[in-house]
Amino acid sequence: MLTGELQIRVRYAETDRMGLLHHANYLVYFEQGRTELLRQSGRSYKELEDGGFFLVLAKVEVRYRAPARYDDLLTLRTIVTRTTPVRIEHRYEVLRDSQLLAEGSSTLACVDREGQLQAMPEWLYQ
Repeated sequence: MLTGELQIRVRYAETDRMGLLHHANYLVYFEQGRTELLRQSGRSYKELEDGGFFLVLAKVEVRYRAPARYDDLLTLRTIVTRTTPVRIEHRYEVLRDSQLLAEGSSTLACVDREGQLQAMPEWLYQ
């Protein structure tokens, strides 16, 4: 399974009035993890989209276990758990030090410029 990690520092603009990371920003972090994982494999979303392949979010889940706070340094672990010719599934773990703060999963589907389901390039699902 393809796995990647990146460090993210919680910025003030990403927090709510209580100084906690706003729940919606976890999804932004997940996207950042997917983007960097693709880049780590020597490709980019831009390259994929320039070729007429678009990955759209079909399903996403987040389970919040403990809050992240302003200025926390987080580790985001992104793992590809399953690929098919038209879908990619990821699992995510957000950690502060070794404490699991949130975990999630997503399913991306590959579509063409008209939004019709299509097979991904072979290099993406093998």
